Amino acid sequence: MEMHHDPLDQPARDAASLVMLRDGQAGLEVFLHQRHAESDVLGGAYVFPGGKLDSEDELTAAKHLRADPKALHDALGEPHLTPAGAAAIFTAALREAFEESGALYASPLTQTLLDQARELHRLGMGFDELLGRLGLQLDPQPLVPWSRWITPRVGGVVRKRFDTRFFLARPPVDQTPGHDNHEAVHSLWLRPIDALRQHEAGTIEMAPPQIMGLVHLACHRTVDSAWAEAQSRLPPTVQPEAFVEHGVRMVCYPGDARHSVAQRALPGPTRLVWREGRFESPPGFGSLLDQVTDA
Repeated sequence: MEMHHDPLDQPARDAASLVMLRDGQAGLEVFLHQRHAESDVLGGAYVFPGGKLDSEDELTAAKHLRADPKALHDALGEPHLTPAGAAAIFTAALREAFEESGALYASPLTQTLLDQARELHRLGMGFDELLGRLGLQLDPQPLVPWSRWITPRVGGVVRKRFDTRFFLARPPVDQTPGHDNHEAVHSLWLRPIDALRQHEAGTIEMAPPQIMGLVHLACHRTVDSAWAEAQSRLPPTVQPEAFVEHGVRMVCYPGDARHSVAQRALPGPTRLVWREGRFESPPGFGSLLDQVTDA
């Protein structure tokens, strides 16, 4: 008899995501892009560039990553990882940023080499191969580990499990991130508070890591402030826990009375409600926005 396995019973897949920040005229802004509506994960949602580790990321790190793997391992603060595994996670964040937004953190890089790298990617050349072809070395120095999110095993909305490490970074100098018109169909820069308001209004849709992450970023007025806060501590691990209360499906976070971890990991609300196909703060998003400072 054929056996069918629930994907939520499987181990979470390693993944990485890059949160690009810049200082705008009215304060800190974050880069978001919209996933293709037919994507099998978060289709149509606005997210930070990112995705699961590829089988070649560790090899790419060994050949093309300009960094000490042990230092990267220490920065993530995950004892079970090997230094090579940590380097692969940084590499995945850099690769996904390039593949999805065109932002290439590498050297020596000229506009000609950047254009060639983007064209080779458009033609289907793999990341490792194009780096070798162009003689480029990846630079993880601009990245700082920010948070780690692990998909719930029980009650999750997404039917795949990921162990995602989020990194903060400024966009590479003289580069303008965009979208590839394949995995991502639209991109924009927004202040965190404005992105949250657009989600509240239904203009854009976001998943909990983006919602909660933007609340966190809304506490900072400048990139330097967010960067310094991230560098001051190891990235917190956020393992959401799902439950049903009075017939309403909810997800809670560390520090919530229903969560198994008493210590808060993030600023803002400690739970979100899944209602009519979207996440909301239990009393409505207005109360969430009241908790952050408008610039």
